[in-house]
Amino acid sequence: MTEAGTSTRTQTAAVVYNPIKVDLEAIRAVVATEEAAAGWAETLWFETSVEDPGQGAAREALEAGATMVIAAGGDGTVRAIAEVVYPSDATLALLPSGTGNLLARNLKLTLNDLQHSIHSAFSGTDRDIDIAEIDIRHEDGSMTSHAFLVMAGLGLDAKMLANTDDELKKKVGWLAYVSAFGKALLDKNQLRVKYKLDDKRVRSIRAHTIIVGNTGALQANVLLLPEAVIDNGEFEILLLRPEGLVSWVQIAVKILWENGVLRRLRFGDKLMTKEVDALNYQKAKLVTVRLSRPEEIQLDGDGFGRAVAFRARIVPGGLTVRVPAEE
Repeated sequence: MTEAGTSTRTQTAAVVYNPIKVDLEAIRAVVATEEAAAGWAETLWFETSVEDPGQGAAREALEAGATMVIAAGGDGTVRAIAEVVYPSDATLALLPSGTGNLLARNLKLTLNDLQHSIHSAFSGTDRDIDIAEIDIRHEDGSMTSHAFLVMAGLGLDAKMLANTDDELKKKVGWLAYVSAFGKALLDKNQLRVKYKLDDKRVRSIRAHTIIVGNTGALQANVLLLPEAVIDNGEFEILLLRPEGLVSWVQIAVKILWENGVLRRLRFGDKLMTKEVDALNYQKAKLVTVRLSRPEEIQLDGDGFGRAVAFRARIVPGGLTVRVPAEE
């Protein structure tokens, strides 16, 4: 994509916003200032709804001539907008406005700073990142196709999201997931899975959770997928297979202490313990999964019903996003 200020034609931005998540009046004021300073055309505005979480609004924005779409909302809004934007020539800019803001976190963008986010959109530079395409076969036999930016998950994390109280989430943010996680842990059912990575042979396992990640960082500085890089052209896949309390302790130590703390220290890798059977990491560009029974599936934190199979593929550099010029 062309950086701001170097194009021979006037650039046009569109803000696609979730009215529940944002202060629209404040956004309009900052956008007016920044669009004028950058010499852009008047910004277009499109609202999401329960029926249209962002795809329809983003499509309208592109049809109206937008060369950049600013996603103002949570992870679900960003994912829905990116799903439409990435096949086009437009860029995606982020105005983080949700509980997780996981894509923004993994891009190391500023959170809770309206002025900085909008300035970066109009005066920043372009960065190409990977995006994932996924085909899901549901329990009724139907097939749906989607895109995701952060993670797709089956098992514990999908059940946790299904158990999360939306009203509690509005009040206490990501802490609402703690209660939901406890409920999910009470579910003793394991996934019986056949999976294939790239052109390798099909393997069968039992697991509590399968996560296919394009990025690795979660809220509260938790690094779930330590080697997931948003522009390296491959997934990092996590297979979680705990067998009792000791396994859960090992998982907690690996994720919270070693991934979250030691990996960030200069010589922290020398203090890390060996790999454990309960926590298995693998890498691939194409992931195919078949389940013995329908299971909840989530994409970027939103539930997508019950799946019996899916296929996820990485699209290297498929999405162009705006980042601060100083980066």
